[in-house]
Amino acid sequence: MTLQKIKTIRRLILVSVCIFTVAIVIGFMVYSCGFRHIVIMTDLKSYETSLDPEFCDALVEKINLFNFNCNPKVEILDCG
Repeated sequence: MTLQKIKTIRRLILVSVCIFTVAIVIGFMVYSCGFRHIVIMTDLKSYETSLDPEFCDALVEKINLFNFNCNPKVEILDCG
């Protein structure tokens, strides 16, 4: 019975470590510069079709944050 408890505890620890590792990897992927660049490029294409001024303002804020933290720099839109 003791051996059974040890195996259960080991499995629980292994599953916990795996979940923690996956969560960290996903966190870095979501906030990585490459992923954010792709999101901005997709948003730029969406803006070109809609030309919504509110969407443009939000996109300019995203671009400013991206340019502050990452390379390559993205040209800021003129929402005028």
